[in-house]
Amino acid sequence: MAAAAKSSSKTKTAKPRKSTRRTGRRDPLAITLLKKDHREVEAMFDEYEQLEKDADKLALFNQIALALKVHTQIEEEVLYPESRGEVEDDLIDEAYVEHDGAKKLIAEIEAMKPGQEFYDAKVKVLGEYIKHHVKEEEQPGGFFAQAKKGDEDLEAMGERMKARKEELMAEYGGKAVN
Repeated sequence: MAAAAKSSSKTKTAKPRKSTRRTGRRDPLAITLLKKDHREVEAMFDEYEQLEKDADKLALFNQIALALKVHTQIEEEVLYPESRGEVEDDLIDEAYVEHDGAKKLIAEIEAMKPGQEFYDAKVKVLGEYIKHHVKEEEQPGGFFAQAKKGDEDLEAMGERMKARKEELMAEYGGKAVN
């Protein structure tokens, strides 16, 4: 009986690991990194909703803005151009336009101070805008699904993206501390 219990406990612990490994195989590094960024920004927007102090809102928005600026730049410099031919042109074009809209809204919010009229509303709308963009990238048949079906080496692309993110965080990171 002890052997049977031992065997079944191994089975229970093995399943989650298998699932994690399977997920890792399914999502190459480029997609994994981008999805991780998506989850982090979503969590920041959720946290923002709970804040009451203007200083806390400003500090968190600065983190959100930095994360979005770096993320969009990496996608625009690496993912989007290298995905031409793998991903439908319309999806790539729409992604650029969505990024442009987000950048404009970020700039508007950065020019304001928490407590000003529409500050919180603009942050909320930015969060909804980003959520829409993420959904389009991650949905079945979306940008990421099409990219994974293509011939592009998404592992090597992920390494380039990771290195570029580190450069940009070092470059922009000092500016965000103000």
